[in-house]
Amino acid sequence: MTIAEQPEDWTEPGVHLVRPGVHRVPLPLPSNGLRAVNSYVIESPEGPIVVDSGWAMPDTEKALAEALRTLGHRLADVACVLVTHAHWDHYSQALALHRAFGTRVRIGRGERPSIEGFNQAEGLYPRQVELLRRCGAPEIADRVATEEIAEHERDMPWSLPDGWLDDGERVSLGPVELDVFATPGHTSGHVVLRDAAAGLLFAGDHVLPHITPSIGLEVVPEPKPLHSYLDSLRLVRGMPDTLLLPAHGPVTPSVHTRVEELLVHHEERLDASAREVRAGARTAYEVARAIRWTRRRHKLDDLDVFSQMLAVLEIDAHLDLLADQGVLVAADLDGVRAYAPS
Repeated sequence: MTIAEQPEDWTEPGVHLVRPGVHRVPLPLPSNGLRAVNSYVIESPEGPIVVDSGWAMPDTEKALAEALRTLGHRLADVACVLVTHAHWDHYSQALALHRAFGTRVRIGRGERPSIEGFNQAEGLYPRQVELLRRCGAPEIADRVATEEIAEHERDMPWSLPDGWLDDGERVSLGPVELDVFATPGHTSGHVVLRDAAAGLLFAGDHVLPHITPSIGLEVVPEPKPLHSYLDSLRLVRGMPDTLLLPAHGPVTPSVHTRVEELLVHHEERLDASAREVRAGARTAYEVARAIRWTRRRHKLDDLDVFSQMLAVLEIDAHLDLLADQGVLVAADLDGVRAYAPS
């Protein structure tokens, strides 16, 4: 789950060369957990192409402008922003650039329901509140429902993009060609962009070097996000290995190595979840309380409410997969989903 514990210096501001014509630019985030998001700048004859744009706020715009100036460009020169998914730390600054300069913005077509369905008046996580109640976690649901929207979360740019990125599409940027692959799981419309010639994978939040990405945290979550996420990991594992260009964390030499680690992590989590149900836990909340979280092995009750929400919903997805596999059986009891050994 996305609880950050990252001592690396990958957040150091500036422009970091990845390959000739491809640069990594860490952009600041307003949260207390993740400190930065990696934006990537690709040189092209049309002007710089930005992959993921950061969280719309003055510090982000300043950092991106300074990075582009180092490369001999202005913000207005950005030809297009390609966005891996519709979380604010990836999408909102792209919309701010569009408002200011008419910059083209493209994102995975599968993000459309969540983009169209967002209404801040309903709260940030209305669907997650419903799911938490089904998971047997009404107290966490109540806390999430009554959480005040932080100042940095208010009045965010939000609209449909100029165009969509479709699975199997090839985006040509002069000599650079990026293949688009739909990788649902973290969000329904998440995409990765692969530069086969240069051996690069712009992975967004699909494959992160030191974090297990959350699954299904979106306005309109899909019914079985873990199924989709594991299938998407296997899809990437089936491609030739490349350099991993993640949205959070350092660039690392092998996508395959990290994908294998993530698949092992989820197998271990499935085994642990099944074991807790056999020991008497019945709901996703009860299983989540029995399991330890993060590398520091925190108890669920020791986490902040946002992380508790992620933890319970992650376990819910694992239990759902175990039920589909026939390892567990599930039944809805008074609006709460209960599990038992098969």
